[in-house]
This record gives sequence, structure tokens and C-alpha cells, in this order.
Amino acid sequence: MARQDPLPYKQQAAEQAVESIQSGMVLGLGHGSTAIFAVRRIAELLKTGGLKTILGVPCSHQVEQEARQLGIPLTTLDEHPTIDVTIDGADEVDPNLDLIKGAGGALLREKIVAQASRREIIVIDESKLSPALGARRALPVEVCTFGWRTQQEYLQSIGARVDVRTKDDGTLFKTDQGNLILDCAFGPIDQPASLAMKLSARAGIVGHGLFLGLATDVIVGGAEGVRHLTRHHGM
Repeated sequence: MARQDPLPYKQQAAEQAVESIQSGMVLGLGHGSTAIFAVRRIAELLKTGGLKTILGVPCSHQVEQEARQLGIPLTTLDEHPTIDVTIDGADEVDPNLDLIKGAGGALLREKIVAQASRREIIVIDESKLSPALGARRALPVEVCTFGWRTQQEYLQSIGARVDVRTKDDGTLFKTDQGNLILDCAFGPIDQPASLAMKLSARAGIVGHGLFLGLATDVIVGGAEGVRHLTRHHGM
């Protein structure tokens, strides 16, 4: 039997996450193929009157453009520094509900928004569940362009196989902030908190895809339906 496309699972999970939103909230609008299902569902509810007077804080220029086209009112973190609920995706989720994010290249803004959120709901399909962070995905690390090769050498020195992210045309991928992404394959990461501290302490590294202790909920779509995991109960 052919494997079912996971996209319907993502959509189911995203639409269930939107049920947590109430009128009057300030929302973080996540980046990526999963989060966009939530953005579109929010727009539908605004049009039908199911939601009113919400404001969105987009995590990327791409999401901002999509939200404007869909008629979602937007604001900024400067105007609303506390976000009620953020709905976003993830690339890998471990049993502690810690995450690797950044495949879409918006990890810095996504983390800023996550840290400003009272509730961070992550929506995934079951293929993103992993026994350990790094077991299935490389870790994206965002670095400033100045001296970026020194960051590559540093990351290699602490055990990573490093690939510089490029676009389809072979040119260097740049984030909304104009930075580069180094995709770092560490293998299973035994001590993600320790690695996060090393990365955060390094000048020139402006962000990394380890999202530790930020997800309050993970909603998982799969062949057997949708599961709602919380940090207290885990997987």
C-alpha cells in the first residue's frame, strides 16, 4: 500500500490548533508549510465571524504577505510585546517536546515570537516525532555574513558536519535579516541544553534551531487521527 501524503495530517493538526484561539487575541503566525494551514483557517474564521478583533504577528516576510492577502489584521511585537498564542510548525520533536526548527529559514524570528508567547502550539505530522533531537534532522544555525567561515570551522570543531544553505540557483540562501544558514549534522544530540549554550555564547552566531522548553503543546496529525500532547504529559 502506498504511503499517504502527510499534508492532510498537517492540515488536520493545524486546524485543531486554531480551535484554541479566541476573539481578541494577539497571535503569532508561524512560518512554513504546516503553519500556513493555520493562517488560512484563521482567515476563514475571520470572514465567517467565528473570530473577531484578532491581531497577527508574522514570523517572516512571506507569512506577512500571505496574511495581508487573506485579510488578517497585523501588528508588531513593538506594539504588542506579549502574544497570547503562537501556532507554528517544527522539523523534529523529541519526547520532552523540545524542537529543532529552521528548515524554512525563519528560525530567528520564530524564536523571538515564541519567547514572547504565553502559549506556543506546535503542529506536525507524526513523521516529525523523533527519539532524540538531531537523529533525523540537521540543526540550522544562523550566522552573520561577516566572518561566517570562522563559524563554520567552529561548528566543525564541536562535532558538526556543516553544509552552507543555498537556493535552487546555487546562490547563498539569506534570511529576512540578511544572514546565512549553516545546516549542522551533529547526529543525536545527547545534551541539547549544553549545545544551545555553546552556540548562544559564540559571537557571529545570531540564532540556532534548538527550541528548548518553548513548546507548551504539540498537536500531531497521523493515520490514527490527531493527538494533543502537552509539556506536562509529553508523548
